[in-house]
Amino acid sequence: MNKLTPPRGYAQADTEARKTWLKEQTGHQVPDFALDDPENLKGLIENHVGFVGLPQSISGPLKIDGTYAQGDFYVPLCTVEGTLTISMTRGFYLTHRSGGIKTRHVKQELSRAPIFRFQEIEQALNFMEQVDKHYDEIKAAAESTTKHGKLLRIDKIPIHNRVILDFIYHTAEAAGQNMVTMSTDAACRYIVDKLSNGSPYKYYVESNYNADKNPAHRSLIKGRGHHVIASFQIPNRVLKKLLRVTADEIVEALVDKHLGSQMAGLLGMNLHVANALAALYLALGQDVACVAENAIGIATYEKRGDDLYATLSMPSLTVGTVGGATRLNAQRANLELVGCAGGEHSSRKLAEIICASALALEISLAGAIVSNEFAEAHAKFGR
Repeated sequence: MNKLTPPRGYAQADTEARKTWLKEQTGHQVPDFALDDPENLKGLIENHVGFVGLPQSISGPLKIDGTYAQGDFYVPLCTVEGTLTISMTRGFYLTHRSGGIKTRHVKQELSRAPIFRFQEIEQALNFMEQVDKHYDEIKAAAESTTKHGKLLRIDKIPIHNRVILDFIYHTAEAAGQNMVTMSTDAACRYIVDKLSNGSPYKYYVESNYNADKNPAHRSLIKGRGHHVIASFQIPNRVLKKLLRVTADEIVEALVDKHLGSQMAGLLGMNLHVANALAALYLALGQDVACVAENAIGIATYEKRGDDLYATLSMPSLTVGTVGGATRLNAQRANLELVGCAGGEHSSRKLAEIICASALALEISLAGAIVSNEFAEAHAKFGR
């Protein structure tokens, strides 16, 4: 049995063979599907009536040399798109043969951005001065609602007679969407109660400046959540053998891809990062709606000698290892499989695994398109 690729096939015996293969590689026993107790769903769903089962696959090993993720990882995916798992597996195998994927965690910042409105511009400008003057008290109010979140700074953006306050937080191991909402609401209430001098400020706790669950230039430039960069270098001979393309052909195709992306007005520059994120988020208990803002990564390819050097920058990964659906039985087991079921910096490790997985899928698809095997692969595995 090939250690670097799971056994193939669609029969029940093939599924059992993959479970055995995974246990041999990792010691992880895939649990039988167990429905969560409805009591465990509080805070996740209302009007609960049942469960919808999604098929889960495994891909690996993914070799990572990261800031927090180190070693070989076997990655769970929930998807109903044929070819996705086998394509990611091909990307893992290709990069593993070439030394793996390097990842670097750049920063972790999550924002919530309320907007305050005033009668006059002078009032708005004076308000910004008051926020600076009373920052310590505002910070204390914000952090009073959480044990783990920390307010890093408040960026001030004046527009007309309004001011957007961009509250920037460190959210530890949580994705932190609810955390920053509660903290920012507490801070805004403090500002209204203590700083308004009897004339209450009118505000909304979210201005949409932080682009929560929306693709946006702000997230691409400033980041939201985890910012991770992944890269690898592959010899031309490996590309020709495994993808049936050359480094020159990949780099040439990148020019046309960028032209098409610019014509379409895309945010980010990638082939299908969203595919990887959706499958990973479902399997690992993440907020799937965040794929809309998280899939704005930029992928690039360049020649280094005869080798191909590829990078993927993902500045907006709102993921976590505690909270939300990470407590569900299947998702918790999958987090354990990738070594991210809690602990210090486990959310950063998870973000690196996600970024590396997305890059591996990118190079596999790039190879399929450049070699004109894309349609053939979907005809074989996706129908």
